[in-house]
Amino acid sequence: MMQDFVRTATYHRAILQNHVDFRDKIVLDVGCGSGILSFFAVQAGAKRVYAVEASSVAQYAEMLVKNNHLSDKIIVLPGKIEEISLPEAVDVIISEPMGYMLFNERMLESYLHSKKWLKTNGMMFPTFSDIHLAPFSDEQLYMEHYSRANFWCQQCFYGVNLSSLRGAAVDEYFRQPIVDTFDIRILMARSVKYTVNFMDAEEADLHRVEIPFVFRMVQSGLIHGLAFWFDVAFVGSLVTVWLSTAPTEPLTHWYQVRCLLQTPLFAKEGETLSGKVLFVANKRQSYDIQITALVNQTGFRSGNILDLKNPFFRFA
Repeated sequence: MMQDFVRTATYHRAILQNHVDFRDKIVLDVGCGSGILSFFAVQAGAKRVYAVEASSVAQYAEMLVKNNHLSDKIIVLPGKIEEISLPEAVDVIISEPMGYMLFNERMLESYLHSKKWLKTNGMMFPTFSDIHLAPFSDEQLYMEHYSRANFWCQQCFYGVNLSSLRGAAVDEYFRQPIVDTFDIRILMARSVKYTVNFMDAEEADLHRVEIPFVFRMVQSGLIHGLAFWFDVAFVGSLVTVWLSTAPTEPLTHWYQVRCLLQTPLFAKEGETLSGKVLFVANKRQSYDIQITALVNQTGFRSGNILDLKNPFFRFA
């Protein structure tokens, strides 16, 4: 992820251009990984940074801190943010908690949990996020995904008839969100956005996230599914910096995510598509996604249930 130029450069710019928010301040880096954001905070003048990392990568962050002679500034704390203890409250919390489709990996909950260490009027980088969704038409993608199950059409695979499993295979493939990028011309309506304000949100708010939508079609055609991307904003005292994963922006390691409907829906220009997307947190550090959609003028309905933990990486 450090090699994701857009991601790393945007964090660097957000922190350094808001140096007044970090100068002589106590900073908490949640899920610090290699500690790169902690280094940025020190570059901006932070007095002290607590870098918390639950994985074994913490030992490498410690190596980088020592090798860069910053042991007096950056204190690496191995462990989960929910379990560690800090000796003092902090002025600023920094983190990179976003996953595919924003919510995957459920790191956002740890980010919100860390607010127990934040001083009154403290700051969070990032500050809030917008997740965008829009209907798309992509016959090639739909047929490509559908044809992945053709293996199970074989009636004599080493003497075994596999065809009874083709239906189950199709269902399983369609449960996979598709991680890739696309041309914005496939979008059939202006996107709808849902905002998560990290300053106000609580952990429980992310256990069940419901996003209602109403789209007015700007072109006629088959709706094959919904496309998703997100933006995050770093609201500082001097500037607000945005990190976008939109299909109109330079590509990041988050790409975009598309969720297919089980059955495409036809809609004409000017008609409306309404429904909702429901994210339900599960015990696999991810979400089950339920989509329901209705073309209001015709009554045609479709939907799907997807497993965000098991995406299909189409870009590879």
